[in-house]
Amino acid sequence: MATPTGSTAYALSADGPIVQPGVPGFALVPISPHTLSNRPIMISDRSAIEISLKRAGDARLHFDGQLQCDLQEGDRVLIRRAEHTIKFVHPPGYSYFAMLREKLHWSEGL
Repeated sequence: MATPTGSTAYALSADGPIVQPGVPGFALVPISPHTLSNRPIMISDRSAIEISLKRAGDARLHFDGQLQCDLQEGDRVLIRRAEHTIKFVHPPGYSYFAMLREKLHWSEGL
């Protein structure tokens, strides 16, 4: 799962979409899917997403790359938008798309 802010990090590295910060949604991005039917999908941020573990194996829950806990068979993870919001402060002249062009090396060599 990724918010628009997190979409240019791990979700992008797992072939997920880049989501513009103003889009009210979550990206659900399967990691190394074994079938073509497991594809990234955008979900409204008004939805509550519940993930139930049928087989745990070595399942672990991570947030922003930080291990939170080991998961067991039957555990459930509920994901929903927080009631509060945050506002990011950017320097004068900041452009989201200019940042993407620089970060992802778009338009190089043209």
